[in-house]
Amino acid sequence: MKNVVVEKSIEVALLIIEYCEALENSKKFVIAKQLLKSGTSIGANIHEAQNAESKADFIHKIKIATKELEETKYWLILCEKSKNYPVNSVLNNKVKELGLILYKILSTSIKSR
Repeated sequence: MKNVVVEKSIEVALLIIEYCEALENSKKFVIAKQLLKSGTSIGANIHEAQNAESKADFIHKIKIATKELEETKYWLILCEKSKNYPVNSVLNNKVKELGLILYKILSTSIKSR
């Protein structure tokens, strides 16, 4: 069965990796490292949530994924507002899409406790 949030998280992680490689090629190592960590951690936590031990564990892992998503948004905003960093609109939109899905999953899961 198709799992949209898992697929979207992989798509975002791959775009993050590609963008961070471009940043590193431009010698933007500090932000590239931070963004790579938070951006790929989103999907790692979503994947962990798929095998959660309980509903509470699932919610906890999704909450961690949303925290990593917010950190990722922060680094992308810095890149967008800096005149010396490339902007990747596709990546920004995919991160926003993933966020909408994650927050919906979180609110639905909390309501159905």
